Amino acid sequence: MFTGIIETRGKVIEIQTEGKNKHFVIESDISNELKADESVSHDGVCLTVTNIEGSKYKVTAVDETLKKTNLGTWKPGDLINLERAMAASGRFDGHVVQGHVDQKAKVIDIVNADGSTVFTFELSTPSPLMVEKGSVTVNGISLTCFNVTDRTFSVTIIPYTMEHTTMGRLVNGSEVNIEFDIIGKYVKKLTEYYR
Repeated sequence: MFTGIIETRGKVIEIQTEGKNKHFVIESDISNELKADESVSHDGVCLTVTNIEGSKYKVTAVDETLKKTNLGTWKPGDLINLERAMAASGRFDGHVVQGHVDQKAKVIDIVNADGSTVFTFELSTPSPLMVEKGSVTVNGISLTCFNVTDRTFSVTIIPYTMEHTTMGRLVNGSEVNIEFDIIGKYVKKLTEYYR
């Protein structure tokens, strides 16, 4: 489980294709603290560390992950948001994040809001899981959404988040990974079941 509070950024160093899978070699300042079989959120996608060598480690994305996320667009040199799984003794600063991306979205507007930046996103498919002032995960970052419709939503990013995540690299048309709030997903499932 993650909380959507980004720990650091990593850099994609190498991409290897094996059948329908892709192996990503990532360089980061937390690499030497990782161990094989550990789960790490990569732009909001939970991937298992398979190998570590110095400041670099390797993870694998299967075909299903590549189809549902933006990992298939990664290229060497790209920066990505990283978060290790939450320790049982850790603070719960964001919200419950599983690292299971629900769908992709595109940036459709970026506005300088005099000290912060407002991003508006369009979901790839409409969803009832977004609620005004609710939680959403964008590329692994726990954020509060507003101006919610069934297809679009906005978030406000403070300068600290712009500097310490990959949000500052997004432009109109950029594709991002979206994970909806798990509580909303369970409520939707239960209300459908007990209709």
